[in-house]
Amino acid sequence: MRKVVVACAVLAVFASSAFAALSKDEVKRLSEAGAIVTELRNTPEKGIPEELWNKAQCVIVIPSMKKAAFVVGGEYGSGVMSCRTNGWSAPVFMQLAKGSWGLQIGAESTDLVLLIMNRRGLDKLLEDKVSLGADASVAAGPVGRAAAAATDAQMSAEMLSYSRSQGVFAGIDLSGGTLHPDKEALARAYGPSVNARDVVTGTAHVAALEQATPFLRALRQETRATSGRK
Repeated sequence: MRKVVVACAVLAVFASSAFAALSKDEVKRLSEAGAIVTELRNTPEKGIPEELWNKAQCVIVIPSMKKAAFVVGGEYGSGVMSCRTNGWSAPVFMQLAKGSWGLQIGAESTDLVLLIMNRRGLDKLLEDKVSLGADASVAAGPVGRAAAAATDAQMSAEMLSYSRSQGVFAGIDLSGGTLHPDKEALARAYGPSVNARDVVTGTAHVAALEQATPFLRALRQETRATSGRK
């Protein structure tokens, strides 16, 4: 019996290491997402209002959203998502695509951040694929310290979206885009039998991704304004 237990433990360790063999692109996604969130959290006067950040169920970060040369007027991007469960969940790899949003003129790439504001929006997203604006309501998020300036449409939206180009954050309307989990990246990270809902809800025990530490640390950190209060 003891030999069986030891053998199972060895197999579990081997499986965890095999499933955590991320590609260079996926490691880069995690690193860049951490840097973007860190900047957002340290400059609340120029980024996402703290009140909205604290209400968000999940955060999706898509670094360097690019114009797709092979699709006329198209844009595409890959990123990561984490949700508030018992703390922030392990990251879920995500993909976003659309015909065209007309990203900032002259910008070859733009960073995107989406806040999932309620459980209904999250449930729709975890159904496999969601069309923004059709399956789930999305609005350009308000920028600055005060969420009081938000419109009724922004406050009722299931998702709020932001863009960053050349260090400047702004709200952006992503209606018409398609957002879905990156199943291939998820399989490399956690194993072929694990889906996005398993990761978010903690249904499946997944191995910790060392490469995700900076991203998750950035999500947990307080803003300068918050940490400086007495």
